[in-house]
This record gives sequence, structure tokens and C-alpha cells, in this order.
Amino acid sequence: MAGTHSALRVLDVSKSFGGVRAIRNVSLEIAAGERISVIGTNGAGKSTLFNAVAGVFAVTSGTIELFGETVTKLSTATRAKRGLARTFQTSRLFEQLTAADNVFIALGGNEYTGGLLRLARRNPQRWASVERLLDRVGLEGRGRQQVADLSHGEQRQLELAMALALQPKLLMLDEPAAGFSPAERGKLITLLRELPQEITLLLIEHDMDIALAVASRVIVMHDGEKILEGTPDQIRNSERVREIYLGGSIDHAA
Repeated sequence: MAGTHSALRVLDVSKSFGGVRAIRNVSLEIAAGERISVIGTNGAGKSTLFNAVAGVFAVTSGTIELFGETVTKLSTATRAKRGLARTFQTSRLFEQLTAADNVFIALGGNEYTGGLLRLARRNPQRWASVERLLDRVGLEGRGRQQVADLSHGEQRQLELAMALALQPKLLMLDEPAAGFSPAERGKLITLLRELPQEITLLLIEHDMDIALAVASRVIVMHDGEKILEGTPDQIRNSERVREIYLGGSIDHAA
């Protein structure tokens, strides 16, 4: 593992919605600085697990620890203050603002004036940080572009910049490649591989190429349970994964 301390521990976590048990007795541990992908078919429980860790869903049973602290009953906002940042399957950007404005807001660059939320524009240091973040995710020169005019892939890159603006210790990405073209997938793999090593990454991804290309360890879920865990090569060569996840062969990652 990449570090000696745990960034995240999920201990025997279950989550039910009414009479339906979405995840059952899931346990996992991620070392600080490690890159983990969670894969599985639709309905496997990936997003439920993701939202339980983020604090969106209260768990039915089990314990969640973040950097050694039990956060099972803490709010999403409190978990964010402890160093957790996440993206979403569907875009949550301010589409009528520019890309730079969105990152500026993520950096805390807003103020209330007359009961209205406005951008606190007189902050050159924060705007310089905006430019650096946009450059880091491959959006150099796109800061003045209105979000609604960005491509789908560029919007996902912008979401990553906004998550990085929070200076996370644990970054959770929920299906970041959804709707990407092959070229955009390759760019995303490069971006994720180049993340600072001090950032721990938990990736929920349906795209097998991306999941295997960026992770040091892969967790496979099926029907709400963790059924397998191993290196990308072990998962790629697993007959069980072929049967459950692909029903065929696993292509080599980019």
C-alpha cells in the first residue's frame, strides 16, 4: 500500500432501502495515497457504497472511519471538512457561469451582499489558483468559456478541478468517464495518473479500461456484496469477473 495509515476504513457496512438491502456487510480499507477502483455491473451496489462513505446515505449497520476518526453519523459537510471531496454521476455545475467562476466558487470565492450570493472578484491570489487548477485538468485557456458551451468531457474535467479546489485528502470520483469518447477516456486516465500522490483516490467506474488503468487495487461488487479484491492484473485475468461482469474477456487497459 502507498501509506502506513488508513485514509478510509469501511467495516461491515450494510444499507437497506425499505425491504431492499442495497449493500450487505461490505468491508474495505484504503491506505493513505492509494488508488482504488470499485467496479461492478449496474445494480451491484457501487453508488450506494459511494454515497454511504460520502455521508449522503445513513448506513443501516456498520462503521465508517476517515483518517482514523469514526464518521458514521457525521454529515457530508463535516466529512468534507475532514478532507473528503467527491464528484457526482450527473453534473452539478453552474452552467450560466464561466468555467473560471465555477472553480472560484469552489475555492470559497463568494460573498453575501444584500442577501444575494456574489463572486468576491477582488482576490487576485484566488484567481491565480483558479488558473492553476484549470491548467492541471487540461482546461487551460477555457476559463472564460460559459459552462453550458463546454463539451461533456470538458464539464467533467471542470468538476475534477472543483473537487481539487477543496484540497482533498480523499478524492472520490463517481463514474467520471460516463459519456466520454475514447479520446476523452485517454485524457482522463492521464489526469488521474498525474494526481498528487498525497491524494487518496476512490474511483467508482463502469468503464473497465479506466478502472484498471488508474488503480493499484480493484474491488469487485456484485448484488450488493464485495466478491473479489486484487491487483488490476488479477482482476483482468479472473474467470469470475469475466462471468459476472463482462460475460466474455477483459481487454487490456490503456
